Amino acid sequence: MDEFWALIERSAAVTAIPDERLAWLTDRLAERPAGEAVDFAVRLDELRGRVDTWRHWGAALLICGGLCSDDGFHYFQAWLVGLGRAAFERVADDPDALADVPQVRRLAGRHLREWAEDEWPEWECLDYVADEAYERVTGEEEGLDEAVEARGRELSSSPEPADERWDLGDPAELARRYPRLAAMFPLPDRARGRVWETARP
Repeated sequence: MDEFWALIERSAAVTAIPDERLAWLTDRLAERPAGEAVDFAVRLDELRGRVDTWRHWGAALLICGGLCSDDGFHYFQAWLVGLGRAAFERVADDPDALADVPQVRRLAGRHLREWAEDEWPEWECLDYVADEAYERVTGEEEGLDEAVEARGRELSSSPEPADERWDLGDPAELARRYPRLAAMFPLPDRARGRVWETARP
């Protein structure tokens, strides 16, 4: 297992609380050379690219009852990484495999308003771990982006799916693509035949 995944999975073993995981990850990276914070940021971005697809966006929309904006999907990608390597690899290959993820199964059958803040399938602040650790080590504010660019890479800031787009609001297509998730999270009547909402209730 590479060091990135070791950190992600050790953080989950320490605590299940997202904010505490973030603090743990930041502290561990800040104990290391600045280059490792850059490595972390680049690796996260690479993994994001593997799930930056309409296939995965459709799964996110289905789970969240249609409430998954551009930003929401960007944070969903980070949340997928936070599940750990084994789960991420399964879901990267088959988004419908999210039906096996305990964090997703706990949401099924519950109204979105009943979800606790830390139950939502998104992890926005994972993006900030490397940035904060890099600043602690170097004392440079906003220096991480320049360090990443020096490696010939630019970090993504919003989804840019490269696969073919399809009708994300078509119940029949959703059921065909995600038979297990569609059974767990029936498409709301309000979402049928139109663009889904992009804000939480």
